[in-house]
Amino acid sequence: MKNIMKWLSESFAPTMNKLFSKPWPSAISSCMQKIIPFILTGSLIYFYNVFVSFIPALPDLSPILNYSFGVITLIVAFMMANQCMEKLNHPAYVINAGITSIGILLMVAMPVGESADSISALLSNLGPSGIAVGMVVGLYVAVIFHNWGKLRFLQDSSIPDFVTAWINTIVPNVVSLGIAMILVHVLHINLYNAIISVFMPIANIGQTLPGFILCCLVPAFFYTMGISSWMFGAVTTPIFMAGIQANIDAVAAGGIATNIVTSESTFTLAFVTMGGMCATLGLNVLMCFSKSKQLKTLGRIFIAPSIFNINEPVMYGASVVFNPLLMLPAWINSVVGPVYVWILMSTGLLNIPSKMIQVGQIPAPICSVMVTEDIRALLWWAILFVIYLAIWYPFFKAYEKQKLEEEAVAEA
Repeated sequence: MKNIMKWLSESFAPTMNKLFSKPWPSAISSCMQKIIPFILTGSLIYFYNVFVSFIPALPDLSPILNYSFGVITLIVAFMMANQCMEKLNHPAYVINAGITSIGILLMVAMPVGESADSISALLSNLGPSGIAVGMVVGLYVAVIFHNWGKLRFLQDSSIPDFVTAWINTIVPNVVSLGIAMILVHVLHINLYNAIISVFMPIANIGQTLPGFILCCLVPAFFYTMGISSWMFGAVTTPIFMAGIQANIDAVAAGGIATNIVTSESTFTLAFVTMGGMCATLGLNVLMCFSKSKQLKTLGRIFIAPSIFNINEPVMYGASVVFNPLLMLPAWINSVVGPVYVWILMSTGLLNIPSKMIQVGQIPAPICSVMVTEDIRALLWWAILFVIYLAIWYPFFKAYEKQKLEEEAVAEA
């Protein structure tokens, strides 16, 4: 175990941190963070609509939803190119590349055939189901602008700076739009469907139990080594968004929700992330009653954020990160949680979320009932809490023994 931890701390983690800090991965991670406010805006309206279903006289706020979360693919396309230019140190292109991405996305997402003149079809393509398309378009534009920017064309010429700036924006703009035009309008390639078809196998795998486990375990694994999980949003966000949108559409059409792997089931439900990623609420409760003065004090300080599913204080303050005694149960929880949720939802023992409500900082099990609209969530949350507590207990007691020995030496 010592050799494994030494390799993780001295080789694997530094290498991953170095990789994720590079401009391209960092830009993707930053893009995923930048779109969160727009997703949360949509979540608030979905949450509000729960009250509308009981009080029909309340005003209709759906336009706020339609033109925030409803055009999230458009926002992703802009933000992806925008963040790439920022991280790649092209300040002159930060806005221009983003705007070009919007133009290309509209070209790519424009409906064809019978839906050619349909505004609703266009808005549907710009919604959450097309996030993967927005990411690809943003990256495509970023590659062209980045490579042109590296040429530093006319940098030392006698041409006025503002003219040089125009030229250096027009050229990558025309190249980006021109290539897209040839593919879409000359070769008649449906790039939107082509990108979606490439992404669909990934989405289909994501909507399986092994896929669900990976979506939860991989970010948790890196989190226990102090590596941000935002990078994995590039993979999980399209899966989650496509899944919940399909559930929303199915229920609206009179059907039932079938996609279990969504952000709502992973985060808002507060089963997989009970107390935060790695399900650390049980650990925090054990700390509150520890024989170790240090652990008891920290546990009581950290319990408030844990109740709101915020666990950075526990992860770093209680030294879960790079602590072999606590990393292992954190990984075990990240497998147990999704398996538990999958069994409940696939067997009909708990409703599958059919509304986009991404407010995971509401204390559980209140949020659990809210997102599933199922009172049975109270019972299942309590049972899972006991399971998590049992998983943490032996590892915590071993860690507590270490802390008690350290405190005894310090007192002596």
